Amino acid sequence: MLSFTLKRLGDLIPTLIGVSLLSFFVIRLVPGDPVMLLLGERGADPKVYQEMKKELGLDRPIINQYGSFILNTLKGDLGRSIISKRKVTEEFFGRFPATLELGLCALIFAALIGIPLGILAAIKRNSFYDYFLMGGSLVGYSMPIFWWGLILIIVFSVGLGITPVSGRIDVIYEIKSLTGFYLIDTLLDTELISEEGLAPFTSAISHLILPSIAMGTIPLAVLARMTRSSMLEVLGEDYIRTAKAKGLPYKKVILVHALRNALIPIITVLGLMFGSIITGAILTETIFSWPGIGKWLVASINARDYPVIQGGVLFIATMVVMINLSVDFIYALVNPKMRH
Repeated sequence: MLSFTLKRLGDLIPTLIGVSLLSFFVIRLVPGDPVMLLLGERGADPKVYQEMKKELGLDRPIINQYGSFILNTLKGDLGRSIISKRKVTEEFFGRFPATLELGLCALIFAALIGIPLGILAAIKRNSFYDYFLMGGSLVGYSMPIFWWGLILIIVFSVGLGITPVSGRIDVIYEIKSLTGFYLIDTLLDTELISEEGLAPFTSAISHLILPSIAMGTIPLAVLARMTRSSMLEVLGEDYIRTAKAKGLPYKKVILVHALRNALIPIITVLGLMFGSIITGAILTETIFSWPGIGKWLVASINARDYPVIQGGVLFIATMVVMINLSVDFIYALVNPKMRH
């Protein structure tokens, strides 16, 4: 287990170095000068332009800039935003709870629907239900998030008026940020509850519905197919036939004996999906104006805010890598074959 752990940790270092190189250099290939965008009309004055460039440290050779970025990152300092002048770490953690709340809701939505559909498809193998569910999952997996999100808005927000179009909560409510999760904060804020009742909590739920569906559709499709495949593999085992021969109730055979053993690869996929959902939040948050790190990064790219882009991408990559690393450890504990 020690060699397995060291090998995985050894893979972590070059991955993060590669991400830092990409996030640092690729954004500088995008046309546009952050100093000119910041100065606007004043950028026409060469003296003001050069002073601002020196103040931001952009007048140094790019290799020196990268070296400073790495050294400061190792100290826990990702720099300050060119636009807001706030620390990148403060801005990231201020917006991260919104992204995490949305990601968790999307993952719960995908698991609660995808796993039962996969079980049903496996039980009804080669039937109409199987073909219909797997065909539907293929369609769900193929739909781009930006297109699916707009369709949901047009149908449920604009057409039927059931759900809000954007944001996390109605603007009439002022929420005290205790945990950063509005579903929790709206219940912990006793003053707000005494004045408004459960209306803020209901508003927070209604704002989560469409973004969660848009973000969770692709994971739902993957989970349904993975569950079907895993269940079919387990249902062909001898111990399942033995359980049936003993006269155990069919539901018990499926839910206790088959599903319990089929869940190991499904749990692994769930962990990996959580990392992909965090990265996939960029499109969803942009479409639904969700104030998370995805929308923050898109705005920073438009403004050529180099420190925010570098730090934000590195933060997200580190989280994804650590989630994948944790899944590997858990799977290695459950399945000793993975250690070799």
